[in-house]
Amino acid sequence: MQETFRWFGVTDPVKLSYIKQAGAKGIVTALHHVANGEVWEVNEIQKVKDEIESHGLEWAFIESIPIHENIKLRKGDYLDRLENYKQSLRNVATCGIKNVCYNFMPVLDWTRTQLFWKLADGSTALRFDKVEMAVFEKFIMKRDGVENAYTSEILELAESRFSEMTDEEKQQLEDNVLKGLPGTVDDLTIPVFKDMIAQYDSLSHADLKANLSYFLNEVIPVCEENGIVMAIHPDDPPMDIMGLPRIIKSEQDLDDLVNFVDSPSNGITFCTGSLGANADNDLPNMIRKFANRIHFLHLRNVRREEDGSFYEDNHLEGSSDMCEIVKAVLEVEKQRGVQLPMRPDHGHQMLNDLEDNHAYAGYTAIGRLRGMAEIRGLALAISRN
Repeated sequence: MQETFRWFGVTDPVKLSYIKQAGAKGIVTALHHVANGEVWEVNEIQKVKDEIESHGLEWAFIESIPIHENIKLRKGDYLDRLENYKQSLRNVATCGIKNVCYNFMPVLDWTRTQLFWKLADGSTALRFDKVEMAVFEKFIMKRDGVENAYTSEILELAESRFSEMTDEEKQQLEDNVLKGLPGTVDDLTIPVFKDMIAQYDSLSHADLKANLSYFLNEVIPVCEENGIVMAIHPDDPPMDIMGLPRIIKSEQDLDDLVNFVDSPSNGITFCTGSLGANADNDLPNMIRKFANRIHFLHLRNVRREEDGSFYEDNHLEGSSDMCEIVKAVLEVEKQRGVQLPMRPDHGHQMLNDLEDNHAYAGYTAIGRLRGMAEIRGLALAISRN
C-alpha cells in the first residue's frame, strides 16, 4: 500500500514536514478555499501541488472535488455546475493528478454527535450516538416525521437525555452535528439546514441513485479521456439520518454503482470505517469482490453498539477484523500488480495533541501516526508470512 496522510492545506496544524516525518509518501487534499460548484483553476491546483512537492511528497489523491447540491438534486443550475465539475477534472489532469475521491451524501458529508468522546485510556474519539442523534432531530432541530425514523425505545431515551442536558450541552450537540467536521460550514444554522433538507423531501433512494448514475454517465467519459479514476466514498454513517436517503452503504449499493458505468474510471474508495459501521457488510469478501474497482483505501475501525451507535476504535481493534482486511488488500494488490493509496483515518486525540492542537477532530497527528504505524507493521507481517 502507498501510505498517505490527509492534509487540510497551509492552515492545517499538522504540517507537511510532520507528515513526511511520519513516513507517508503521499498527500490527500483538496482546494478547500474554492467554493463548492466552482471551477478548480489550473494555477490554484498547481500552487498546492508545488507546495506538496517542495516537501518531497506526492499529491496522491484529491479528496475531494465536492459535488454541488443542485447536481445531486438535478435541479436549478445543475447543468452549469456539471460543466464546472468536468472542467475541474480536466484541470487536475493537466496538473498531473489523476485520482479523485468524492461522495454523493446529501447536505452533510458525514456526521458525528461527539467529537471528543473520552475513552478509558484518556484519549478521545469521534462517536455517533444514536440516542443523541434522536435528541438532535426531535428536540433541537424539531424535524417533522422523526417518530418514524427511530424505535420507541430510542425516542424515550432521547426524551430523557434531552431533559437532563444543559443549554451548553444542547448547543454543543448542535455544533457537533452542523459545524464540527470537515465538509461542514462554520455558520450553518438550524433554519437554513432545515431548508436544505426540505429540498430532498420528495427524493427517494431510487431517485438519488438515478441522479448519481446520471452524474457518472456525464463525468466518466471526461475521466476516461484524461486518465482519471473516480472513487466514491461510502455514506457515513451508513444509514438514513435526518430524513435524508443514504445510497452507498452496502455491497448491493456498490454493485449498483459499478453497473451505472462499466468503466475502470468508475471506482470505489473502500472505507472500512463507513462500511464497517454496517454489521451486514463482510469487508474482506467485499474487497475481493470489487478488487478491480477499488482505487483508494481509508483504513480505520469502529466499535459497533447494539442500538446502531458506534465510535472510532484503535485501528487494529473494533468490530472489523483489520488483519483479514489487510490480507485481502494485499491479495488484490498482488493480483493487480499495484500499490493502492491508503490513508489511516480518524485517529484518536492523544498524548500532546490533547493539550495543544487545533486540528479537526479525528485528524490530529499522533493518533493517525499510531494508526499508520500499526497498519504498516500488520501489512509487513502478513506479506512476510
